[in-house]
Amino acid sequence: MSLQRLAHAFVLSVAIPVLVHAQAPAAAPAKPDSPQVQALVEKAKKTAGTQWAEEAHFFCEAPRGNSANDPEIAPTKIFDNVYVIGNAGTIVYVVQTSNGLVMLDSLGTAQLETQLLPGFKKLGLDPANVRAVVMGHGHADHFGGSPYFQDKFGARIYISEADWNLMDNPPPGRGGQPPAPQVRPKRDQVVVEGQPIVIGDFRVTPVAIPGHTPGSMGYIFPVKDNGRTRMAAMYGGTILTPGPISDEGLATYLKSVARFKDATSKAKVEIVMQNHPLMDAVQPKLEKLQARKSGDPNPWVVGESNYQKFLDVMYQCTEVNIARRSRQ
Repeated sequence: MSLQRLAHAFVLSVAIPVLVHAQAPAAAPAKPDSPQVQALVEKAKKTAGTQWAEEAHFFCEAPRGNSANDPEIAPTKIFDNVYVIGNAGTIVYVVQTSNGLVMLDSLGTAQLETQLLPGFKKLGLDPANVRAVVMGHGHADHFGGSPYFQDKFGARIYISEADWNLMDNPPPGRGGQPPAPQVRPKRDQVVVEGQPIVIGDFRVTPVAIPGHTPGSMGYIFPVKDNGRTRMAAMYGGTILTPGPISDEGLATYLKSVARFKDATSKAKVEIVMQNHPLMDAVQPKLEKLQARKSGDPNPWVVGESNYQKFLDVMYQCTEVNIARRSRQ
């Protein structure tokens, strides 16, 4: 697939939503929280403590979506075998395996030439070595770059069956407008919960977490930190803004967070690796990593109990968002 084709599709995909958004009515002002909701917010803040205070504020009080204006981050090696590329709102993780590279997500089409490929170059990585792209869910800000790697280098594309269907049959845009055209990868590998994806010596275990999309997936996988194996996880279908999600979707999401909490507890996960790190800012971690001295902890490693608290806050703030709807 040519970069020109990708760029053309992006122009179309941006132009239509912008026009629709311009015609959309202004949102009604939010109602003040009831005492019940206020109590739930305080419960989440107490759970968060100082470690996850920003997360609680984001999910419970000030959610926002990722944006094309989110500042780019410096492409960085964060573990012995893991690199990060992207921006403050959306991230790709690149994992070095014994059989080439694996990407977790691929940014949007617009970021292919501006962030993703330049990031590979700055890190000294060869895009031709990408063997697989594993997607958290089927939205264009995650799959947009994948057709390039599939068409040019033969990379295998992994996503759940439900989200292959979502990409093939995207829902209408705002106001019932036809969905914006997107360049999508050709149907390829199907991710199934509990069936590990193995590329070389890298093994990633999928966990179904529907809610944001029908086929959202979380992933649990090992990384190397100064030669030590540690378990990491990426919740690949985080709801950033609850407004567009149906009541049923939020209820499903609540159950999914609980299921992922159980799976990550059993796997002894101690590393947070979000693809949308808005609730757990990446830039401070990069600065700490740059200043890291021998023996200092890796800022991505939070420990098992703190990882579970991260999910507890996500769960409790979802309870907040559900409770807010019950009084509308």
